Amino acid sequence: MDLNNIQRVYFIGIGGIGMSAIARFFNEKGVQVSGYDRTSTPLTRQLEAEGMQIHYTDDINILDQATNLVVYTPAIPTTHTELQWYRGHNFEVVKRSDVLQEITRSMFAITVAGTHGKTTVSTMIAHLLTDSGYGCNAFLGGISVNYNKNFWSSEKAVAVIEADEYDRSFLKLSPDIAVLTAMDADHLDIYGTATAMEDAFIEYTHNIKPNGTLIARFGLHRNNELNATNKLLYSIQNDVANAYAANIRMINGGYEFDVMQQDWMIDNIQMHLGGMHNVENAVAAITVAHLLGIGADKIKAAMASFKGIKRRFEYVIKNEQQVYIDDYAHHPEELRALITSAKALFPGKKCTVIFQPHLFTRTRDLADGFAESLSLADEVILLPIYPARELPIEGVTSEILAAKITVPVQILQKEEVLEWIKKNDVSLLITAGAGDIDQLKEPISHLLK
Repeated sequence: MDLNNIQRVYFIGIGGIGMSAIARFFNEKGVQVSGYDRTSTPLTRQLEAEGMQIHYTDDINILDQATNLVVYTPAIPTTHTELQWYRGHNFEVVKRSDVLQEITRSMFAITVAGTHGKTTVSTMIAHLLTDSGYGCNAFLGGISVNYNKNFWSSEKAVAVIEADEYDRSFLKLSPDIAVLTAMDADHLDIYGTATAMEDAFIEYTHNIKPNGTLIARFGLHRNNELNATNKLLYSIQNDVANAYAANIRMINGGYEFDVMQQDWMIDNIQMHLGGMHNVENAVAAITVAHLLGIGADKIKAAMASFKGIKRRFEYVIKNEQQVYIDDYAHHPEELRALITSAKALFPGKKCTVIFQPHLFTRTRDLADGFAESLSLADEVILLPIYPARELPIEGVTSEILAAKITVPVQILQKEEVLEWIKKNDVSLLITAGAGDIDQLKEPISHLLK
């Protein structure tokens, strides 16, 4: 696959967050981009406005029969008619990860992997490199608030890539700098066991290019098995790590802190983003920027101007009376970090969490962890499980979480949530989940305002 000799490319599942980033990459190179997705969304409409041809019916009569390359997402079933047609007619059909593999071979690649934190860290790195004038091509798994996109380009042959562990796709990448944020159990429908998942993250570090660098979170399980010529550990506050935060101050829903390393430090960094976990994410991103030779003043200016990622500790409303935070959190550890940070930033406010579980298998496998994290709130509203790519599993419903949660909890449909908000006073509200709970963000914010 020679990315420089492609005139037309067709995407099956073009509206996915990772797929759309690669579609934008080709589109900005002047390649004719078209594709299929199941439903029209704000993101697909944005892609169409950028000049891409998209349809929403699985129909071989309207696909591009003259394309040079077909890219599909693993979320697409093998029975998909268009996918079968292209395979049956000997087109070059590849996964999204195959394109990213080629990009990591042809550019200086910075990849960010981990069960959580990877979208924030990769977006922070991409912003630090862009805002400082260093330059990069950014392939992200979320929409940056600063740029309102999940991809942007640069003449510089440097790529910042969010490395997705789902379907083991991140194992195709060969980075120059690899970041590893977390190795908590997830996607057990793919990996089977937590150990098998850890094995995959260890294998990810073995794919780092010769003389490359691994920047890994301090205290990861099986840390001694992670492999790289150069290895740096980062931490939120543990001074045994190579890089860590010190003198952390909470200021108006954000933080000021210093980043310390053995032979350098940057003081008084301002970050206008909530969540103590995001201080740790910033330490990782700043370590990458420093490794690339970006100066302290440019790093500080870029961090101060970083506006975050949509649905990552996103302040929808923030005033003295009410705070409303929307977040993509869909794993127990993400929920723990989200709820504890919100309560620390806004003490005295009653914390209400509206959570939509994502996937039947994840809910089943991590039920105890979900219940423990959600019980950190003052009250919880659960939505029914969002199935995504899965069929229902008998006996696996939101009720199994509700039975384990130790604070007041109820299960409501989405439309019932809006009625509940009309009738109740909320001072610190969090909506969380990776399904379609984001559709509630706008109506909830209207009701609260």
